[in-house]
Amino acid sequence: MDRTESFDALIIGAGQAGPPLAERLTAAGHSVCLFERKLFGGTCVNTGCMPTKTLVASAYAAQLARRAAQYGVDIGAVRIDMHIVRQRAATVTLNARHGVEQWLQQMPRCTVVRGQARFESATQLRVAERAFSAPRIFINVGSRAIVPDIPGIEGVPYLTNSSIVELDRVPQHLIILGGSYIGLEFAQMYRRFGSEVTVIERSAVVATREDPDVSQAIREILEAEGVKIHTGTAVVGVARNAEGAITVRLRSAGVESEISGTDLLLATGRRPNTDDLGLAAAGVHCSASGHIQVDDALSTNVAGIWALGECNGRGAFTHTAYNDFEIVAANLLDAADRKVSARIPAYALYIDPPLGRVGMTQTEAARSGRPLLVSTRPMTRVGRAVEKNETLGFMKIIADAHTQRILGAAILGVNGDEAIHGVLDLMNADQPYTTLQWAVPIHPTVSELLPTLVKGLRPPG
Repeated sequence: MDRTESFDALIIGAGQAGPPLAERLTAAGHSVCLFERKLFGGTCVNTGCMPTKTLVASAYAAQLARRAAQYGVDIGAVRIDMHIVRQRAATVTLNARHGVEQWLQQMPRCTVVRGQARFESATQLRVAERAFSAPRIFINVGSRAIVPDIPGIEGVPYLTNSSIVELDRVPQHLIILGGSYIGLEFAQMYRRFGSEVTVIERSAVVATREDPDVSQAIREILEAEGVKIHTGTAVVGVARNAEGAITVRLRSAGVESEISGTDLLLATGRRPNTDDLGLAAAGVHCSASGHIQVDDALSTNVAGIWALGECNGRGAFTHTAYNDFEIVAANLLDAADRKVSARIPAYALYIDPPLGRVGMTQTEAARSGRPLLVSTRPMTRVGRAVEKNETLGFMKIIADAHTQRILGAAILGVNGDEAIHGVLDLMNADQPYTTLQWAVPIHPTVSELLPTLVKGLRPPG
């Protein structure tokens, strides 16, 4: 029989939660074995935040260069060198990936094993011919792009968020299936690089998680740059013609049509990487979507097994995965009682201008039955936005009329992804909105309009 290698803890996956958890555990004197089957750093480092936001920055530079004359700067025609754009993003990714791997390799009491780990029992994993056991096992395996079941999809070349960041060319016509966050970011990005871009969304609006006014504003921003958007439209088939073009068959309001492009990006959602872990051997329960079911402390139904990050369905972001680590580490090592339910949801959509979002939408707040106060202000009221000639978008805040607590906010505008943290911090501190009303923010900043925004809180309608 194989010799079983024993540790205090086993960690599957080197994404955003696994490595810092390894550091906390080893610093506390525990022996840890961490398994990674592919790329260190997970989605964020390799195919998510870091490469895509690097590409977003290049696209922003191109757009700013096109607008240079508005600032009295004449730079002539703008040319995109996608080889340089791609190499810049690749360098950012490779440096971060190497940093994570080196950190783990040099970590005292941490053993790193490359390969696919699978459960053999609730306390044992196997990688090829090696067996490992521990009383505690932590799963941090992330997710991947969904390939939708569309007739003909197997016969056409397609891109996902993982493969499109490898492109070193500008597609002539990029068709994007999915009008949510990933699809919208790539839509604007490649339009700014010079592609014709068409977005196909099944729902009636893009960014369906947002309030209607926010979704509509996002659509208008992208369409103003030339992105074509089809909502309420289903894809009924795809094919590749003799010339190599990709044809997408559409149905909208019962009417079928076709659109052809050179490249196809699938941005129709993500699925957890849990189907090849052998979870049944450990008795770990999953939802129908494949997400590992966890309680408020991120424990699975099996004692001694936890799930962190995207694979647990409790958050789809780098910052929520990292917070999962913080919750588990605090509860295990600091005798804390941290809960996922205490986390205030916040995220950003990195189009330009970006959307910063925290807490409930107005729609969600209205469904709760609370007496609401709502306030909105256009970005044209923000001095910083006017000075930069970037006045698209607006701010919106929702509060509970009885408790005076902020329930949620959206800032769709320049630096909205940063300014939203003033609201997030106030909500985490559980302070009334009047605290923000009497703040004295720095001028000229985007955040300086927040006191004015809360002063304008009124009942909706």
